[in-house]
Amino acid sequence: MGVSIAICEVDSDSALCKVGKSTLLKVNLKDVAGFEDVAEFDLVVPLSQAKLVMGDDWEAFLKRNRLDPEMETLYLDKIKQDVDKQRLMAESQKLYTGWIPIDKVSPERMSALMDRSGKDDRLTAWDMLSFDEMSAACAKCFLSWDEGRGCMGTFGPENSALPEIAKKNGCTIIASVPVSVGSKKLFSAEEAAKLLEEVKLLRGKLPDEGKMMVRRYSGVLDRLEKMGNVCVTYKSRFYFL
Repeated sequence: MGVSIAICEVDSDSALCKVGKSTLLKVNLKDVAGFEDVAEFDLVVPLSQAKLVMGDDWEAFLKRNRLDPEMETLYLDKIKQDVDKQRLMAESQKLYTGWIPIDKVSPERMSALMDRSGKDDRLTAWDMLSFDEMSAACAKCFLSWDEGRGCMGTFGPENSALPEIAKKNGCTIIASVPVSVGSKKLFSAEEAAKLLEEVKLLRGKLPDEGKMMVRRYSGVLDRLEKMGNVCVTYKSRFYFL
């Protein structure tokens, strides 16, 4: 596993993704108990019941609706023929997807909903964009420090020697990269200014470590410098992961 450099892009109003990432659309719950009235669901029919209803017409039913005979669950919206759908409607049951649309939740219930969902269980407007749309936004964004590809880049492998070189030269932020990955430490915009000083110092010290170290870590220092300049300019925090 490698280590990456990233910034807290939504700290800045200049981030083109901020509105999208700040616009929550849905929350996913493992158990929708208490939110059944607003939870999304699919209508499904138990196969045993569907076969009873369709009787001898079962094989023809599968063929005219282009359904997989090996399916484990029959979703009502997969049935193409309206007549067949109406015949099975009375046997349908709700199968909750776990997703709760935010616009259906009252302010009074929002706190309880958010308490039951994790950070990775939330869908924003940014998540709904296609990869091409995201890439286009990143290419135009001032905070996209990694050659216009985004605001995250490569630091290097977990066994990178750069932190040890930094430690030897008193560069505490770069020296702390391995530890900060584990602790999920967020560095401030003020610390980004200090990081830039460390980058400058290490550029002068790397030749002492040999030509191989210069070739290996000059690119990393370049990326750290670009990221640091963005954080200082746009008052954004940064971290390593």
